[in-house]
Amino acid sequence: MIKRVAILQSNYIPWKGYFDLLNSVDDFIFYDEVQYTKNDWRNRNRIKTAQGVQWLTMPVRQERLAQTISETEVSDPAWRARHWRTLAQAYARSPHFEQYRPELEKLYAVDETRLSVINQRFIRAIQGWLGSETRLHSAADFTVDGDRTARLVQLVQAVGGTEYVSGPAASAYLDADQFARAGIDLTWMSYEGYPEYPQLHGPFEHRVSVLDLLLNTGPEAARYMLSFPNHTAL
Repeated sequence: MIKRVAILQSNYIPWKGYFDLLNSVDDFIFYDEVQYTKNDWRNRNRIKTAQGVQWLTMPVRQERLAQTISETEVSDPAWRARHWRTLAQAYARSPHFEQYRPELEKLYAVDETRLSVINQRFIRAIQGWLGSETRLHSAADFTVDGDRTARLVQLVQAVGGTEYVSGPAASAYLDADQFARAGIDLTWMSYEGYPEYPQLHGPFEHRVSVLDLLLNTGPEAARYMLSFPNHTAL
């Protein structure tokens, strides 16, 4: 039996491609036991506003270079109110803002400092709104060692995977032979072919948080993604 697995760091309110990768597999593993990378997607993402595309960034403490995502904490609790206020102002006129407002507001009300926990809480909620049934795991629950590829192979094996689905950027460093020796098929996710959807605030932009898609299209969101042919968003 084929069992597909993807492994990825948690990101803050990720773009739709993140959820297409997540939804295209049977098991998805949050890999937050790796180094936190500055100026990346771990603690920030983009939304559309009347003033153009805007970053929403969680301020974090980075006390050492080798600090992992799971060890990283938010440095200013006021980020929650700022982000919620910005989102509400940007999407107040979107067709489905009121549908998602109660749950989104609850997510931003949670007093949590751990970046990994914050990210995963948002991702789990959004996964539910999209109707994905992929099983989610944390790499912290498994023991792995070796080089970068060896650890990924061991994580796939830990959940009984037979196929590893990777984002295209990883082709620069993954050792395909290690997967082959372990009897694991290695396949690549493609993010080509996204259709445009009704979107506020000027020219269309794909590279924004999936919240933009949900707040603008609501139950039709799955129609504008790549891995949900038989799903209807909640």
